[in-house]
Amino acid sequence: LGKNPEREKVIDFTHAYAPFFQAVYAPKSLAIKSFDDLGGKTIAVAKGAMEEQELMKVGPASMDFKRYEDQAAATSAFVAGQTQVIATSVSNAGLIIQKNPSLGVEYKLLIKDSPNFIGVAKGETALRSKVNEIILAAKKDGTLDKLAQKWLGRPAGDLPLTE
Repeated sequence: LGKNPEREKVIDFTHAYAPFFQAVYAPKSLAIKSFDDLGGKTIAVAKGAMEEQELMKVGPASMDFKRYEDQAAATSAFVAGQTQVIATSVSNAGLIIQKNPSLGVEYKLLIKDSPNFIGVAKGETALRSKVNEIILAAKKDGTLDKLAQKWLGRPAGDLPLTE
């Protein structure tokens, strides 16, 4: 669940348990270390998606966006080799990586980070504390990083803790 001020008025949040982010993904063979490296590359995006808007703020003007009606069409085009790069959510990228291992797709650059939290009813401090305890244990023993790497293509990393 994404955390925002409006939701915080009606529920309490646990510590973050998983990363959620939009990022640039491409085959391992394609050298992309910075946003400047996207210059001249064909990038699959869904029309009007946040990924394109954010990339336009930080990337070179020579990026070649290929805009598709929706995320499914952008994904299909990338998987079919019609673009070199895809800008998408971690959940979509995880599916691409899992379903198409021969493509060798990997995480390249972070566009925007927005981790996942668990929402609990306001005032349920015992439940919130217990869930936080479980999350911290899974972080400490490496479980969260392993699961994120397997399903999302990147370790969980430093996730925010709640008060």
